[in-house]
Amino acid sequence: MLYTSTRDKSVRVPSAQAIVQGISKDGGLFVPTEIPKIDAGFIEALVPLDYISRAKKVLSLYLTDFTEEEIEMCVNGAYKDGKFSSKSVVPLVRYNENADILELWRGPTCAFKDVALQLLPYLLTVSVKKTVDGKTIVILVATSGDTGKAALEGFKNVPGTKIMVFYPNDGVSPMQKLQMATQEGDNVCVCAINGNFDDAQNGVKAIFTDKAVAERLDKNNMMFSSANSINWGRLVPQIVYYISAYCDLVAKGRIKNSDEINIVVPTGNFGNILAAYYAKRMGLPVRKLVCASNSNNVLTDFIKTGTYDKNRRFYLTTSPSMDILISSNLERLLFHLTGEDDETVRRLMSALSEDGKYTVDESVLSQLSEIFDAGFCDDKAAADTINKTFKNGYLLDTHTAVAVNVYDAYVQRTGDRTPTVIASTANPYKFSAAVLKAVAGDKAAEGLDEFEQVSRLIELTKVPCPPQLADLKSKKKRFEKCCDKRDMADAVYEMLGI
Repeated sequence: MLYTSTRDKSVRVPSAQAIVQGISKDGGLFVPTEIPKIDAGFIEALVPLDYISRAKKVLSLYLTDFTEEEIEMCVNGAYKDGKFSSKSVVPLVRYNENADILELWRGPTCAFKDVALQLLPYLLTVSVKKTVDGKTIVILVATSGDTGKAALEGFKNVPGTKIMVFYPNDGVSPMQKLQMATQEGDNVCVCAINGNFDDAQNGVKAIFTDKAVAERLDKNNMMFSSANSINWGRLVPQIVYYISAYCDLVAKGRIKNSDEINIVVPTGNFGNILAAYYAKRMGLPVRKLVCASNSNNVLTDFIKTGTYDKNRRFYLTTSPSMDILISSNLERLLFHLTGEDDETVRRLMSALSEDGKYTVDESVLSQLSEIFDAGFCDDKAAADTINKTFKNGYLLDTHTAVAVNVYDAYVQRTGDRTPTVIASTANPYKFSAAVLKAVAGDKAAEGLDEFEQVSRLIELTKVPCPPQLADLKSKKKRFEKCCDKRDMADAVYEMLGI
């Protein structure tokens, strides 16, 4: 299995090099040159296995330059020893007679990113030894909230690495900000920026592709890599949990092997739903992928019209991890849907950079319509969904509420009652104020600080708050620096001491 670049398909590198680099030198994203196939027999063999064993089987299809022992070490390190609060790592919970909620937030930072970011440091460590042994790997991350903390937690004190996270100062929840500000570890650093997530993401990409910056790092025996979903090592673990969820539905008798399912994903950067797309391309029986957006509905419009246009109002919402107008992983999808036409991808990405928009041709739009459906909802609709779903016995976070709302609207609009998996991406206590207001009214959070809101939400819902969030109250803040987006490279130099 080799990997190529979305902007230069002459590139051929093994997975270890793709993981270490994070992004191709031409600015493109690494994708597999072929997508491995699975069938009903493969799925049948996975059904009786636990999550760890399933992960080893699926990852071995993509990481062919890793030995069986290396994959086993990586997967065991990520998912054993009580790092996840569920033995099944990503449990399924019944939503209604046709749908199940896939709880992806049972890891140490209470966000779906943990599933990949507990594994990535192990994959990266093995990859470094195979490719650039002896160099210090500098992990550079832009976050809209959850990736940052999950990456910091995954890479803290990992030998041979340093990690720096940038986040929009006014674009994350108070709990997310506190998680990052109190992060432990000798090799970690966090910096807010004056701007939104797209500014942070563009700044990180610019640093990655700046030759002068790369030369400065090289002189100090360092090199960049990424923990964002632009890194294939972040994306490939996410493919596993959609295949595993299908196996769990079979094991529970909810479907028969080979029955089709739908998958609904709340997404901003398009990585989580792209992983579901890869699972479908592999042969997982998926009928529709439903893309759920908040008021920043650039993806909804793209899937429905074929025009991607970031020139629109930017909303700060109660689902901040989706407050994104430039969805980086969409580039990978475009590469596949254009028949691996790197010239077209370069042209579209250039148009996005220069004009803020592009339009795909009828062939790509037709494929989009066949594979995907899309919808969005605003904060009020998400709050109403949290309220309604809680009355039925389940407490949603704001992002998963967007997915549930879009799913309900999809069923009502289409009548499609195909068994469905709804990706749940965060624990509700990461967004206590918004969830409390949704459950008890707009005035319920007035005059209460973050942890008083948590206490009130516990009192009202009887749903416990994960200790890793509750314990933040007593932790000391380590990182409170904020810089302008133009100064991000200098902030990296300062962190590295070079």
